[in-house]
Amino acid sequence: MNNTSNNMASPAVQQTLQRWHEMVATRDMSVLEQILAESVVFYSPVAFNPYPGKAVVSFILQNVIQVFENFTYHRSFVSDDGHNVVLEFSANIGEDQLKGIDMIRFDDQGQIVEFEVMIRPKRGLEALAAQMGERIKAFQPQ
Repeated sequence: MNNTSNNMASPAVQQTLQRWHEMVATRDMSVLEQILAESVVFYSPVAFNPYPGKAVVSFILQNVIQVFENFTYHRSFVSDDGHNVVLEFSANIGEDQLKGIDMIRFDDQGQIVEFEVMIRPKRGLEALAAQMGERIKAFQPQ
């Protein structure tokens, strides 16, 4: 992970980020169970209302990794307190290219408690919304 800010993530956050990057690289999403807090909240780039809870956030993240093609992280930024990280990424969905950021907040144990995504341009965001909209309709909480 390229840390382009002068701040360092806390040791627990660093460990979770390492696991996160390995998960994304291998597309083995089984680690989500351990790194997501029970009360995690996901803020979608296309929906106004957040998605609370580990089950739905896990479902979203497991599906979005299938929708994105050529997903690559480029830069990262860490807050002064070491518990907030911004990861810049690029990907495409078919012919549509997009850039975005993952804004992730961690608790003291290094679990993800908040995950917010911003994406541009509009065309890439619309392609993501179409793909994920169909998948979200199929979601049934356990």
